[in-house]
Amino acid sequence: MNLKTQGFILLDVDVVALNNAGKSTTSNFDNAVATKKIFKNGRGYTYVSGQAWRYWWRETLKLNHAWALSPITRDKKIAFTEANPFAYADDDVFGYMKAAKDVKRDEDGNAILDKKGKEETEDVTVTRVSPLKNSVIISVGSTSTVENWSSMARQEGDSVPYSKEEYSAIMKGMFSIDLFQVGTFSTFNKTGFKNLTEKAKKESANFNATEINDPFVKEKNGEPKKMIQLPQDTRIQRVTETIKALKTISGGAMQTNNMADVTPKFIVLASMSTGNHPFSHIAKSEGMKNSEKVILNIEGIKEVLNDYKDQFQDTIFIGKRSGFMDEYNEELKALETEYTNVKVLSVNQAIDQYCEQVKTQMS
Repeated sequence: MNLKTQGFILLDVDVVALNNAGKSTTSNFDNAVATKKIFKNGRGYTYVSGQAWRYWWRETLKLNHAWALSPITRDKKIAFTEANPFAYADDDVFGYMKAAKDVKRDEDGNAILDKKGKEETEDVTVTRVSPLKNSVIISVGSTSTVENWSSMARQEGDSVPYSKEEYSAIMKGMFSIDLFQVGTFSTFNKTGFKNLTEKAKKESANFNATEINDPFVKEKNGEPKKMIQLPQDTRIQRVTETIKALKTISGGAMQTNNMADVTPKFIVLASMSTGNHPFSHIAKSEGMKNSEKVILNIEGIKEVLNDYKDQFQDTIFIGKRSGFMDEYNEELKALETEYTNVKVLSVNQAIDQYCEQVKTQMS
């Protein structure tokens, strides 16, 4: 079964500027930086781009889980990684696109020449849809930012003023990991599916990769197409480390003066047989603009548990940090009684126990 990890998180941040949007067009200061925000139904919401969240995630995996990140090559107006998912786990989990040409070679490794004596080339473009998909991280309720005026005044002469936008918010984000796709690669000549060149395919044996049948795509004769898959323990390690990185994830702009804890204060982790993410509305805001309160939608959680009961596989883990939304402690614990497949724990316990479950689901 092609299972997917579906995750939902809530952050709780105060006086931050997590993701900036460049020069402010509304400030009276020349050196003014705006934060990223978007508008819906006439209200403004601050957010962290999905790309920024992925950057935090990669850096955390490098620093705390010893991932060697794939080297980046810059060529004029494009940049690409090594596109080697065997050697670099981030190429595997985060996906890649590399458009390139290479010299054609014979079986002995010698360059093949054309009639004019020039080396022939071949297209070795590869692309991989990321098994890890994530939303932006956006404030649950509308957010009023504050322009904080500062100045550089340690030098002789006049001070140099500058400003930045700061805010406090409870923010939500979603992510999904295709458990089968991690460590599994195809060579179909189709954008997003041609993960490997023929050269990389030949070298896959050096990483103990094996050939498997594609469970979905078949040849014209009805036979399944072939895929290349890394060993099970390598695939499990990459998935579980990706999820465990959320326990220590850090990042955000203006950290010198606006450092914030961006680890989840609330998390839901579940394995599902569908790609649909059902948890997007289990947190919401109530009240008038500028006086909104973020609430946990307990009835919404129950609705999801009931509506998708046939798609959930094994236990659904809910984690909450003590001190965050403690008014929902009893209602959350009551879910364990009402639903036999729900466990309510601390955030880190929920992550650890879900990762233990994933090990069995990927076996």
